[in-house]
Amino acid sequence: MNFDLSWILLGLPLAFVLGWLASRMDMRQMRLENQQAPKAYFKGLNYLLNEQQDKAIDAFIEAMQNDPDTAELHFALGNLFRRRGEYSRAVRVHEHLLQRADLSDADRQRAQHGLAQDYLKAGLLDRAEEALRRLEATPYEADARLALLSIYERARDWPQAAAIVRKLQQSGQGDFSQRLSHYLCEEAAALAQQAQLGPALQLLEQACTTAPTAPRPWLDRARVQFRDGAADAAWSSLTTLAAQAPQGLTLALPLLLEIAGATGREGPAIALLRQRYAQAPSLDVVLALVQLGADPDGQDGQRCTADDCVCSQGWLLRHLEKEPSLTIAHQWLATQGEKAPPTAVLQALEHASRPLMRYRCAACGFEARQHFWHCPGCQSWDSYPARHVEEL
Repeated sequence: MNFDLSWILLGLPLAFVLGWLASRMDMRQMRLENQQAPKAYFKGLNYLLNEQQDKAIDAFIEAMQNDPDTAELHFALGNLFRRRGEYSRAVRVHEHLLQRADLSDADRQRAQHGLAQDYLKAGLLDRAEEALRRLEATPYEADARLALLSIYERARDWPQAAAIVRKLQQSGQGDFSQRLSHYLCEEAAALAQQAQLGPALQLLEQACTTAPTAPRPWLDRARVQFRDGAADAAWSSLTTLAAQAPQGLTLALPLLLEIAGATGREGPAIALLRQRYAQAPSLDVVLALVQLGADPDGQDGQRCTADDCVCSQGWLLRHLEKEPSLTIAHQWLATQGEKAPPTAVLQALEHASRPLMRYRCAACGFEARQHFWHCPGCQSWDSYPARHVEEL
């Protein structure tokens, strides 16, 4: 059988032409797909910049359909879902990323961090805790520890919170000694409520050592000591408080007056308050001096020998000369006896001055009658000055 080589000569150009046409069609298709993906992506960015999140999500979904392997689009979409409050959809996006075998380590850690944020925003704290713990030894470790700290504070799990702040301090993330002292005080308060005063005092000793210039450990320690019958030790703790953290002495005044009355230390208490008043005139301190019957013209621990009203008027008028105060003005008018204004006027002044005796958070402005170490509004620590609103 003879084979005609002319067919080969005719077929080669034809095969070349067909291959060339096929390659052109493939290149055109690839170029079209590559043009569509960036176009949808940039469209989504434009919508996002214009705060049109619904349209941005639609555009990103379209871009993902054209290029499903692009991790950045998944991250953008997950963040958008979380910002819109669609936490379940954000969780699905980040879980899908974590299931991909071709994902790099950096993107896998980023997806894990995104998943933890989804759980946090959704209020699923147990799942958020598990997701955050998987971020140890990653670039997101510090953020994860701070988020865990927030979870433990909300759950009032003080031992776990203390363990986290120790890790943060060891890694050089800042000084958390005062925060740690608060956790120890919270643990001690729980034990004191259960009448376990010995273990509570041990924790308070640690708190005083951890943050010696913080007022709360010394104050809480004095309370537990006085409750335990150790009045002398409680007085010593209060004098240390006055020396180490004098700004917190006003918070200890009720306890100071009680211990002074129980142990006959009215004179030393007057001397201590005189010294503090000379350093920083305070409404609470002057009222405590009035209650102790201190002589406004005397020295050190000298008590007033004149009429109580005369002594009170002297202290109140002296404070008004230093700092204007509606509360003190009301107190002074009330001591005028027959010269006092009508009862209705005194009641009006008392009603006007009552809101001024509140404490105000410096972080969020939340006001309360009592002083808080941990703001119930913004969850900040040590954001309440130890001064009333009128004195700020």
